[in-house]
Amino acid sequence: MPGTLRVQGYRQREAGARSRYSHRDLYGGVDDQARRFSAAYWHCRVYFPGLAVAVALCVSGIAQRGTTAMTVQLAACYEGTEPFPDAGGPPRTVAGAVRVAVTLAIVIVPFAGLGVAVWLAWGHGLRLADVLLATAFYLVTGLGVTIGFHRLLTHRSFTAAPALRVVLAIAGSMSFEGEVIGWVAIHRRHHAFADRPGDPHSPYRYGTSLPGQLRGLAHAHVGWLLRDDPTPAARYAPDMAADPAMRAVSAAFPALCAVPLGPPFGMGWAIGGWHGALTALLWAGLVRVTLLQHVTWSVNSLCHVIGARPFTTRRYDRATNLWPLALLSLGESWHNMHHSDPACARHGTDPRQVDISATVIRIFERLGWATGVHWPVPARLDCHRRDQGRPQAAPVLQDSEAPIPLAPCLTVNVVHYTVNSVARN
Repeated sequence: MPGTLRVQGYRQREAGARSRYSHRDLYGGVDDQARRFSAAYWHCRVYFPGLAVAVALCVSGIAQRGTTAMTVQLAACYEGTEPFPDAGGPPRTVAGAVRVAVTLAIVIVPFAGLGVAVWLAWGHGLRLADVLLATAFYLVTGLGVTIGFHRLLTHRSFTAAPALRVVLAIAGSMSFEGEVIGWVAIHRRHHAFADRPGDPHSPYRYGTSLPGQLRGLAHAHVGWLLRDDPTPAARYAPDMAADPAMRAVSAAFPALCAVPLGPPFGMGWAIGGWHGALTALLWAGLVRVTLLQHVTWSVNSLCHVIGARPFTTRRYDRATNLWPLALLSLGESWHNMHHSDPACARHGTDPRQVDISATVIRIFERLGWATGVHWPVPARLDCHRRDQGRPQAAPVLQDSEAPIPLAPCLTVNVVHYTVNSVARN
């Protein structure tokens, strides 16, 4: 009877956890197989340490094949402090080398433009026209990323009119941050494995020691772009891949990168001749791209290391709220709240938290262009809010999901069956 009660309690708690995180199916997250493997693995660590090592070695070896299933298993075995098992690396194929070369160009060319712009402005100052053009294009392309790529297409925080959906996807593509389908797939994968093996840009990839953290920050900011670790859109963004409009926008990405460079050049030429055209191209084109890129990447890196964690998140997810980035990120740096409730259309939910993206979504809603907006609900916020009495120094232990309990009556035969199942997959 006690054993039966334990089994029933385990199933009830597992069902509760599954209902709380039903969005995992969208992001390709931990499935039932990973739960069973996790229970078996942790039971082995306690009662059969030698067998646990064999299980880990088995998983690690198979993971070298790069299968999604093995990524799930590795995430289930993660303890929160150790470096991630190696996945990806320098490109070993011609296609991988080309992809990295293109990525380097997208990163380096705008940054070089920043250097030229500063050199030209040295001793002369900035023209008001350049500042206004740069601000306008930053807002258009930035909101294309934060509202279009992120809150609409990745998390489905609202439903947009078909024309608005396409316009936002085009605006986001002009940010030089990648084609829309790939961007969505990578971000959904990030949420599925936040700060665990499988996360493409976690700053905890190399562990939690100081050297590991510094190396991890560099990886999360820009290093991950140069690794051969592709994210399959068929798994993480099948809805996007099945959308003809999104496929067309994605295919047009190279042209869409060039489009926003033309208007600043033309406007600058009309205002100040060739010199005005050059400075407008630099500030409203390349400098704007550089700033937006690094603000976005700072959310990936800094907003998982520095800042406050007022809301509970999934186990080992260390997303933070970083207020100094709120204005430049258009509200994206309220990252802890976002990871606590990914489908919420507003990330800055507390008083005096600036969220320009949410304000624009509200305008779309009032114009009838956005419907079904998932606005924050006070009761839900209170449910996710971290107990103020707890210390916040150890976020790994402060997760809203209780640890998966050990499976009852687990035997060596059960573990042997689990290992064989993993090997077959």
